[in-house]
Amino acid sequence: MRISGLIPRGALAAFLLGAAAAPATAATLTVMEQKVADEKAVFATVESTSVVPARSRIGGTVIALKVREGDSVSRGQEIATIADDKLTLQMNSLDAQIQALQAQASQAQLDFDRTNGLVERGTLPRTKLDEARTALNVAENNLRAKTAERAVVQQQFKEGQVLAPDDGRVLKKMITVGSVVLQGDPIVSVAQQHYKLRLRVPERHARFLKQGDRIRVDGAEAGDAAAKFGTIDLVYPLIEDGRVVADATVEGLGQYFVGDRLRVWISGGDRPAVVIPSRFIKTEFGIDTVQLGEPGKTVAVPVQRGRDHPTPDMPDGLEILSGLRNGDRLVQP
Repeated sequence: MRISGLIPRGALAAFLLGAAAAPATAATLTVMEQKVADEKAVFATVESTSVVPARSRIGGTVIALKVREGDSVSRGQEIATIADDKLTLQMNSLDAQIQALQAQASQAQLDFDRTNGLVERGTLPRTKLDEARTALNVAENNLRAKTAERAVVQQQFKEGQVLAPDDGRVLKKMITVGSVVLQGDPIVSVAQQHYKLRLRVPERHARFLKQGDRIRVDGAEAGDAAAKFGTIDLVYPLIEDGRVVADATVEGLGQYFVGDRLRVWISGGDRPAVVIPSRFIKTEFGIDTVQLGEPGKTVAVPVQRGRDHPTPDMPDGLEILSGLRNGDRLVQP
């Protein structure tokens, strides 16, 4: 009661709360020397798995173009429309011929029915019935043939729609509205949406490069704070201009431009090194130090930092060149 009279109520509550709270346990780390990749910086190009053209299926004049460079398209999406005036004329001609053949088929049916009745009454010989049946079959077959021919022209009308061959992005337009194209001419080129990194590595590093190796893209290159990691899928056996070509898969490349150049780190062999999380380093007055010992009893030791070595397990990994050895116990400041 006497203490409460001397200490304000708010301060007393804070004092009691601090006394009841348990001290926080600082994070610790045991230093272990490990094998790290001796990374080398090379340039890689963002490329599509394949670039396919969307081609015209008929010849004619482009009357509509529904995409532009950079647009995303899906398989079967209409890209452009091609019209041919000759198809309209052919359709009108076929419609008139079909109407004439329908009239002939109707007349042949009437002649057959009339002849059939006269043959049954014995007025006409049966050969006349056979002739009428043949004339009816010929008229019906001519009508079916002309109807099928009209269906072909109708299909050509539908093929005037230029469709996207696959999911991806439009890289380039080859035509404009009003252009005259022939059957098979490319209208636009589409880059498939699955992008890869194409690396060109100096041949002196070829013996270290193999399928399944991990690569790293700097966060600054990726436009992100964290680095991106990928895997080499294919190493081409042909050396061009003193460089080995390899393809790598990295997640999240869809936001890049096709042809964009990035700096990529690849493995040039292994070497021993000490790597710790950068959060264990404290920098004061330009000097990097770490805390050695146990929580509550530590000593500051200066260290020399090296290059960043981020990994999927340690995104803030940092190489220490000097100041630490195996078995040292670090306390996070």
